[in-house]
Amino acid sequence: MIRFDHVSFRYDERWVVRDLDVHVVEGELLVVVGPTGSGKSTVLKLINGLVPHFSGGDVAGDVLVEGRSVMGSSPVELADLVGFVGQDPASSFVAETVEDEIAYAMENLGVAPAAMRRRVEDALDLMSLHDVRSRSVRSLSGGQQQRVAIAAVLASSPAILVLDEPTSALDPGAAEEVLSSLTRLVHDVGLTVVMAEHRLERVLPFADRVLLLDGAGGATIGEPAQVMAASPLAPPLIELGRLAGWEPLPVTVRQARRQSGGISGLLGDAAPPRGVDPAGRVVAKVEDLTVAYGDLKALDRVSATFTTGTVTALMGRNGSGKSTLLGTIAGLLGPTSGVVEVSGQAPRQISAEDRICLVGLVPQDPGLLLYAQEVADECRTADLEHHLTPGTTSGLLGVIADGIDPLRHPKDLSEGQRLSLALSVVLAPRPLVVLLDEPTRGLDYQAKRALCAQIRMLRDSGTAVVMASHDVELVAMVADRVVVLAGGEVIADGATRDVVCHTPAFAPQVAKVLSPQAWLTVDEVATALQEVRR
Repeated sequence: MIRFDHVSFRYDERWVVRDLDVHVVEGELLVVVGPTGSGKSTVLKLINGLVPHFSGGDVAGDVLVEGRSVMGSSPVELADLVGFVGQDPASSFVAETVEDEIAYAMENLGVAPAAMRRRVEDALDLMSLHDVRSRSVRSLSGGQQQRVAIAAVLASSPAILVLDEPTSALDPGAAEEVLSSLTRLVHDVGLTVVMAEHRLERVLPFADRVLLLDGAGGATIGEPAQVMAASPLAPPLIELGRLAGWEPLPVTVRQARRQSGGISGLLGDAAPPRGVDPAGRVVAKVEDLTVAYGDLKALDRVSATFTTGTVTALMGRNGSGKSTLLGTIAGLLGPTSGVVEVSGQAPRQISAEDRICLVGLVPQDPGLLLYAQEVADECRTADLEHHLTPGTTSGLLGVIADGIDPLRHPKDLSEGQRLSLALSVVLAPRPLVVLLDEPTRGLDYQAKRALCAQIRMLRDSGTAVVMASHDVELVAMVADRVVVLAGGEVIADGATRDVVCHTPAFAPQVAKVLSPQAWLTVDEVATALQEVRR
């Protein structure tokens, strides 16, 4: 179906792949993994010709798609075979409503109206989008937009589906629904799926094979457990298996639970560590907050307080109001009714210059914060605007994501690198309240650990951190408190361990494996085992 025939590719002097020789068969689900910026998106775009026809770069060898040479065919000529969904699905939208967007590609391909109607309904069903079919695509949450983009490509019935970070903006339930739907198509109709993904805890159970890029041109391919066995990018489940010495290493919670008797017995009555005491000073609060977009209430009489030295995670389904709550605290949105205060003031009444040192927001699209022509210029500008010591922002960037070329244009960075740069710009002035909207989108596990270290430093310095996230492993690693939203209302608010361990949709892998013991992370388990063995 897809043949990488001794493919080598580089931008300038940087090799993305060297002599890549891989055959992807019909009806296979291949997951491409690697460190942030290792070239996963580039490998995906080699399949439909966006690389090198639009990106430039030097290429040797060829990619064959059902016998067609990608090097000798344009992306338009491959459109009937390969459906592609990029990291920023909203950038590909051309229609106004969800239903029209799904139908658009089929109109270009000349699909008959009767067949088009049937395929639209099938795509809406597959992606659970019936309730928003008449909504404007621009009014949807990031996760809903991602599902629309996938539905629009599936409706055209490609033989090959290429997806770049398809679950990054999806809540855990929606991600499982999408992956289950794709797996059914792989198994039942022979759809070939190639996806790049960082949240491996979600996708490895569905993968037939994994292609691991090392960031220096090398690649390894094989079964998921085999490839990830020694990788620093392995998800918590495989890390737990390494700690416990399980053979074979599990890639599903079900497999791990069957092997967990020994480690559960060793832990015995050991108690998970207590969380950080949240009894800090209230620096942000909302009271009976309602925010409406026309007839749609994004938030409905929400009340919550946020204190110094605490990391609060906002969780909930796509469209539950998390981003709206962050935007309101940041002063980007005004309340329809109710009260919102930061340090005793209404954020929209604070000047922009003063507000940036009081409350900082990193949105889901970090590129909105970046304007300079080079990474180094972006960092220097941030230092100047925030009256910081020269080198402060670039130094922070080196901690969060080391190795980013300071001369590259921010738009040429990978999604994860661009997010790291935006994080550095916002965090450098050390605002009193830091708001993060899906901060690990595009970050590998090592970059995520570095981000967690930064968040803990902010917390320990007295900052109030509020983050909206679908990344349950991030929440388990760093959040002290979880607020769960549904339909714009608060349905749960409490210590992280108390909330997520009793909510299967938001429970991290370790909690699922070792239930009913309320462990959250592999590090917690490792520390407890050291104490037990003394």
